[in-house]
Amino acid sequence: MTNGRDEFDVVVIGGGPAGSGTAGLLAQRGHRVLVLEKEKFPRYHIGESLITGSMPTLEALGLRQRLDDMGFLKKYGGTLLWGKNQGTWDFRFREAADYEYAYQVRRADFDALLLTRARELGATVLEETAVKEVLFDGDRAVGVRYQQKGAAEPTEVGCRLVVDASGQSHLLARRFDLIEYHDDLRNIAVWTYFQNCKRYGGTRAGDTVTENRPNGWFWFIPLNDGTTSVGYVTPIEEYKKSGMSLEELYASELSQAEEVRSLTSGATRVAAFRTIKDWSYTCTKFHGPGWASVGDAAAFIDPLLSTGVGLALRGAKGLAETADEVLRDPGAEEQLLSRYEQNYRDFLGSLLEFVRFFYDRTLRKEEYWEKAQQTLDPGKLRPRKIDFATMLSGVAGVHEIFDDPNTMSGAKIVAEARRNQEVA
Repeated sequence: MTNGRDEFDVVVIGGGPAGSGTAGLLAQRGHRVLVLEKEKFPRYHIGESLITGSMPTLEALGLRQRLDDMGFLKKYGGTLLWGKNQGTWDFRFREAADYEYAYQVRRADFDALLLTRARELGATVLEETAVKEVLFDGDRAVGVRYQQKGAAEPTEVGCRLVVDASGQSHLLARRFDLIEYHDDLRNIAVWTYFQNCKRYGGTRAGDTVTENRPNGWFWFIPLNDGTTSVGYVTPIEEYKKSGMSLEELYASELSQAEEVRSLTSGATRVAAFRTIKDWSYTCTKFHGPGWASVGDAAAFIDPLLSTGVGLALRGAKGLAETADEVLRDPGAEEQLLSRYEQNYRDFLGSLLEFVRFFYDRTLRKEEYWEKAQQTLDPGKLRPRKIDFATMLSGVAGVHEIFDDPNTMSGAKIVAEARRNQEVA
């Protein structure tokens, strides 16, 4: 206790994948971490399809074996009915080396596992706890005020770094008006769950199926409990022009689909419809004095390539490594967090460029492969299909955000900052 107020090294706002991952990795490094989560886990969340770009963080957290033991459906790649009429085509993660499979997960179970792991690694986790505000001393974040469910009064806690992992609540981004939506990706999604869908055989049983429609696209994500997540995504303006309710539009599009209609034929819808809109955005800042954002609190790129959780977990690993350096050498905070933000932006920029290209559904599959090769492998050292698989495996290689040997390490940033101070 300091002046009657509890003190932590880091307070993490939000217990989703980005928050739990960051907290767990920092606690693992010996830092005192507090996680504040407004809900009680397990709780429902969309975004069930993982890519292998998530795996390095999950391995660092020591969760690889547990994921296998929990029986999540293994996802070895994806199947697409996309572009010019060439029938279905696919990619395999093993073509991109490193990891042969990721998982299709029930997010309630997956997120609860991550939050539990943060606790096991030493983080203090408070659920059903609402963050009322981030506390500032001038322009520097120095703590938070929160209130647990049932508590008569809020509590204040101090810290050296606040991590905003509040997801699409955007706690700090809303305070500072930082959210910029990608106008060309202002879409709306409607989805539900089916039981007894048809599935592919062998290692394709866990494939995400992505099928384009004239004004949108379907996802088909099989889960290990026998249900399948089936969603339709379309521009908001197209939905408005249709004159139909979202449920009517969904039914109409599904009746005209090819692959997804075949896979859901004879299946039973077992859940209500859910919707979300306007969710593709990048904040104008990812950090400030005493704070940094990660995961959906910083940016979310259209769900077309299933990168949401992957970005959150890769960001968590990068921010944990950066924050560890900051806590050990506070004088280099600005340089370290700036480097974190720039690398994250480079990573997101390459992903956003590819998503926009991929939304052109008039192309042949070979043209998508070529675009991936131009982005990842301009020297054409690998077959273009391998570059495409690498892109969809988690965009590993676009920018190895935080662990590229060619990227300046935290130690080098610290050294350069000190040299600059000495010169000044």
